Amino acid sequence: MSAEGPVLRDIHLPPDPAWWPPAPGWWILLAAAVLLGAWALRRWRSRRGRRRWRSGVFAELDRLVAADAAAPDPVRLAGGISLLLRRASLLIDRRAAALSGEAWLAFLDRHGGGGFADGPGRVLLDAPFRRSAEIDAAALVGLARGWLDRALPKERPDA
Repeated sequence: MSAEGPVLRDIHLPPDPAWWPPAPGWWILLAAAVLLGAWALRRWRSRRGRRRWRSGVFAELDRLVAADAAAPDPVRLAGGISLLLRRASLLIDRRAAALSGEAWLAFLDRHGGGGFADGPGRVLLDAPFRRSAEIDAAALVGLARGWLDRALPKERPDA
């Protein structure tokens, strides 16, 4: 000991904590963020595919209209629209494939708002099976487009 008193040393602080590896809480938070991101991406892709399905149905109707504009054939147009409506109606009711005649038109009217049994859609009964037919193509296409818009679900039910 010196006469002046004891010699004191400075306090030694421990080193700063390392930033790596992170604490377990950060690992849990990272895992939760990755899982949430994967779930959100999967949901987004699924919804996008379902919407694309619906636009594909309308694109097929547009292809039928374009083919008729290039080479007018009322029988082919009526047959194509009839087939498209039959395929689309299977999404509403699987028994729709067995319907024919007035029952088929009544089904279309019931799910689409009318115009088939007593309007321009009546040509779907026999026009697809004739060699030639007189139809109002614009009215039939408009009726089919309206039916698809009202009757089809906004998203594909089986996806």
